[in-house]
Amino acid sequence: MPAAERGGSRVAAKPRAKAPASPARRPKAAEAGGGGLRLSPKQTLLIAAGVITVALAAVLTTGERGAELAHVIGSTVDGKFGEAGFRLTSVHVQGASEMATPDIVRAAGVYKDAPLLGMDLEALRARVEQVGWVEEARVVRLLPDTLMISVKERRQLAVWQHNGRSVVIDDKGRRIPEADPARFTGLPLVVGAGGDRHAGEILPVLAQRPKLMARMEALVRVDDRRWDLRLKDGSLIQLPAVDEEQALIQLEQLDLRSRILELGFERIDLRNPDVVAVRPRAPVTAATTTPPGEPLASGV
Repeated sequence: MPAAERGGSRVAAKPRAKAPASPARRPKAAEAGGGGLRLSPKQTLLIAAGVITVALAAVLTTGERGAELAHVIGSTVDGKFGEAGFRLTSVHVQGASEMATPDIVRAAGVYKDAPLLGMDLEALRARVEQVGWVEEARVVRLLPDTLMISVKERRQLAVWQHNGRSVVIDDKGRRIPEADPARFTGLPLVVGAGGDRHAGEILPVLAQRPKLMARMEALVRVDDRRWDLRLKDGSLIQLPAVDEEQALIQLEQLDLRSRILELGFERIDLRNPDVVAVRPRAPVTAATTTPPGEPLASGV
């Protein structure tokens, strides 16, 4: 299946097994007498309408045989429409990313040359909406031979890590099981129980602070109450359980005065709104070593 671009992609429907070769064309007289006369699409539609009319009259007089007749009628009409050329040749997926499109087409479960007018579009839509990528879907026929699947894709928010497993979550904390976390290295990493449910609250606030986001390695949920920000240089920023945005404003003001984010620190505790506690990073001192066999001090 060819790659799909966001905004729409056209893919070929899955081929069915090849049907046996059709017999040689009969002479014209025999063809007319044997009922094999080829009909135009207009004639086929008129015949199908006639079949439906007769079948409706039969259903009204047969009581419990209505369901069986409906099945026979549906098969007959599908066949007639298929003869008229209304068979599936391609599926057009709109609104899905390149990674999501194959899963959507697979869930649709449609095949090349299937009768297009006989498809249950509501059941097809329900199958597509079971795919983790998909928020909602709409399915329409484009006669004579195309199926259009238009989807609204869930917004991938973060990679959530918990109990040794990593999954991609959307902005409502729902998992996207088809998404491979290894392919989403650009998403923030959220760690800990409850992180999936609350990431959608804190990440938009952090996104307004690109300088801080660029330094962040992981967003850690602590006791499902509050957040710690772990930075790439090993520093730790402790946020309060409430009013995280106000605490981040305090951090910004501190950084403006002292360039604390550039100079580095071991920990900044913002849990108390009245006191910002900063633990500086311990200075790195070069260890002095004495080569083997050398005197430890002058005169020894």
